[in-house]
Amino acid sequence: MDSTQQGGTHEEQRYGEYVAVRRHGHVVELVLDRPKAMNAVSTAMAASVAEATAALAADRTARVVVLTSSHERAFCVGADLRERNGWSDAELARQRPHARAAYTGVLELPMPTVAAVHGFALGGGYELALSCDLIVADPTAVVGLPEVSVGVIPGGGGTQLLPRRVGAARAAELVFTARRVPAAEALELGMVDLLAAEGQDRAEALALAHRIAANSPVGLRAAKRALRLGHGMDLRSGLEVEDAAWRTVAFSGDRHEGVAAFNDKRTPEWPGE
Repeated sequence: MDSTQQGGTHEEQRYGEYVAVRRHGHVVELVLDRPKAMNAVSTAMAASVAEATAALAADRTARVVVLTSSHERAFCVGADLRERNGWSDAELARQRPHARAAYTGVLELPMPTVAAVHGFALGGGYELALSCDLIVADPTAVVGLPEVSVGVIPGGGGTQLLPRRVGAARAAELVFTARRVPAAEALELGMVDLLAAEGQDRAEALALAHRIAANSPVGLRAAKRALRLGHGMDLRSGLEVEDAAWRTVAFSGDRHEGVAAFNDKRTPEWPGE
């Protein structure tokens, strides 16, 4: 990680050359910042995403993370195929853990996550968005998993995350055809969750994140854990996951503060523990 800088009114930290982290109070913005390559995920960029997400996962002051792009016309165009051109099988195999660490790093963040998508979000780029809990897009967004058109498959979680959003048959159609889906259809299919005005995806995502961050940080993390772990389980098992998550909140300082604030008719001051 590079030294801390002041970016505008918000503290900024750099992770390598291609990733920036900006703090907006309890909301943290994770910026994909490789504009010359439309944020294509190179080995170096993947390592930086993994490093940044590892730091954020350990940060108890971060309540919501928003994944954004510094490029005006793209969120992320996926894996850096120029870098991979000419690689041997051994070189590709050595790179694989770095790529997986980036996608897994976003997916396993313990706090709620929101992706702000405009322009192209394709392949690994869309998989980074899929790794977030919510996706805000603007009308310029074009999303999809076109990996089979270049001889591979979605390998950043796409074959597992997309069916959870749109269903198995629809995900199969989208993956097998490798088609690119415009924003309006993506919203209709559930590939994105909210459609902002053009150029407002980042602002809308940050506004949504601040609304989320006003709630109990202990509650938010526990709710995310229950939602993630319980998905796909039978009802009885899912309710056990929910009960375990409830117990981590029920005896917390946040629960005591939340009840007291409700009765006192004031805004809670969450201890976060």
